[in-house]
Amino acid sequence: MRRTTWFVGVFFLAAANLAGAFDLKEGENYTTFNPPRTTDTRDRIEVTEFFWYGCSHCYNLEPLLHKWLKKLPKDVSFRRVPAVFPGRDGAPGNWASGARLYYTLEAMGLLDKLHGEILDAIHIDRTDLLGEKGMIDWLGKKGVDTKAFSATYNSFAIQSKMLRAMQMSQAHGLDGVPAIIVDGRYKPALTGAAGSHDDIFVVVDKLIDKARKDRAAKK
Repeated sequence: MRRTTWFVGVFFLAAANLAGAFDLKEGENYTTFNPPRTTDTRDRIEVTEFFWYGCSHCYNLEPLLHKWLKKLPKDVSFRRVPAVFPGRDGAPGNWASGARLYYTLEAMGLLDKLHGEILDAIHIDRTDLLGEKGMIDWLGKKGVDTKAFSATYNSFAIQSKMLRAMQMSQAHGLDGVPAIIVDGRYKPALTGAAGSHDDIFVVVDKLIDKARKDRAAKK
């Protein structure tokens, strides 16, 4: 994924310099879901990132996330969910097209190849990839079978996944993205401002340790 030579700060953990040792404080560093939200992997601690392709904060978080994933413990799984919020009529709003793009590429086995390129195209090249026509034009230049893409994009299966993503976004009470959820229970307190980006994953790692202890206590 391409990056400009400067990097705009987008996140810090509220009122905390976490470069060194610190104690997690509920309500300050994280919030707790009670009851916990459902996860897909019960045998491992699941870390979920909610994102939107058009979100610049999500884009700037991506290299840190990529770095963190390289050291993912064996008892931890990771998944992305493209956030979707309902419009005033209750139907999926403007972010639905990004979710459908994500799930279509996943279904076609093209997600790993094109996910980063899509982010670059939107945020560096200013390409409109949030409408179906713009998607088809861009993907065609990448050698993608656009007829197969369109058929999959408009399929019932992709529509169902997008609606599920909207349900999950609502169930987690999201008010923006990116949002990270640890084991369906803990949400690090991310706020938009300049600061230490690595601190985000310092807190995530500590919440993983907390979730690990929670699981051990239940055995």
